[in-house]
Amino acid sequence: MKALIQRVKQASVTINNQLYSSIGTGILVFLGVEKGDEKSNAEALAKKLVNLRIFEDENEKMNKSLLDVNGEMLVVSQFTLCGDCKKGTRPSFDKSAPMDIAENLYEFFIDCIRANNIKTETGKFRAMMDVSLINDGPVTFLVEK
Repeated sequence: MKALIQRVKQASVTINNQLYSSIGTGILVFLGVEKGDEKSNAEALAKKLVNLRIFEDENEKMNKSLLDVNGEMLVVSQFTLCGDCKKGTRPSFDKSAPMDIAENLYEFFIDCIRANNIKTETGKFRAMMDVSLINDGPVTFLVEK
């Protein structure tokens, strides 16, 4: 399971020119589910992200977590994150989980985040989405579990 995360001042998802979801200060997560991923991967990734110290303290050091700053999370499914671009000029998606498994693990991951009492918004699985954000920093990490 892969998560490309960005610390944001705000982020939103628009579908068919309609605002679908939005957050304020927090983390935008692009989530990719790969073959072989299980609920244990989702649980571990959720735990890592809610506790990852990527927010600044009073000394401008990354020392606070999403929980510490009462931040929000926007989770967007990102099939292409599992793409392999090592060979040729067309990405291979052989490592991506089948759609039904990916959707179930995406939903389970969201439930794991919400279990931490974090305001969590989402994109819409399999939808064409416009994602907007104001990146804070910029601070961006690739986290895998």
